[in-house]
Amino acid sequence: MTARLLVVEDEPVINQAVTDRLRASGYTVRQAFTGPEAVAAVDAEEPDAVILDIMLPGFDGIEVCRQIQSRRPVPVLMLTARDDESDILVGLGVGADDYLTKPFRMRELLARVHALLRRVERAEVLARKASGSMTVGALVIDTGTRRVGIEGTDVHLTPTEFDLLAALAAAPGTVLTREQLLEDVWGWSDASGTRTVDSHVKALRAKIGGTRIRTVHGVGYALDGGGH
Repeated sequence: MTARLLVVEDEPVINQAVTDRLRASGYTVRQAFTGPEAVAAVDAEEPDAVILDIMLPGFDGIEVCRQIQSRRPVPVLMLTARDDESDILVGLGVGADDYLTKPFRMRELLARVHALLRRVERAEVLARKASGSMTVGALVIDTGTRRVGIEGTDVHLTPTEFDLLAALAAAPGTVLTREQLLEDVWGWSDASGTRTVDSHVKALRAKIGGTRIRTVHGVGYALDGGGH
């Protein structure tokens, strides 16, 4: 079945160029140009993924992401004109799965969209097969229901954050390289997105506690049992 995508970008030339390239790659694509249009289109079309610009008229992409994720979880690739870490972390915090900084190559956009859709499919298959939970210190990670708790309190994670945490929890105390995490969580076979890993780790730390994930500089990350 052909994946349905929504492209949300207020610059008509960019919107059309992205839409044309995605359609040429076999996707069904709907367009929106403002924040309110985007929310209405997600409600009406229920797309499989959204390519979402941060800067939009009406209200911005952060608010769009917040609203659509509160209705139904949907994978979001966020586009940002500025390589601003605070924008990126806010976007990831409200439910974006990945981000691209403008200007970007269309080939990279296609690769990110493909990896995002493949990751969602893989997560659904694993959720159907999985049962049981992993416990690392005070963290309890239920792989069947994809829920995370800390000392009895639920922690809301995005799908990507859950997959990242689960990958680290599967080998507690073991340092996983950024390249390993990119391949296991994002499905990328190259190392072009290591900053994506770093940004998601920062967003994850903000939710589960800053000391639970240990940084090994120049190598990667490990999930330890301690922390608070």
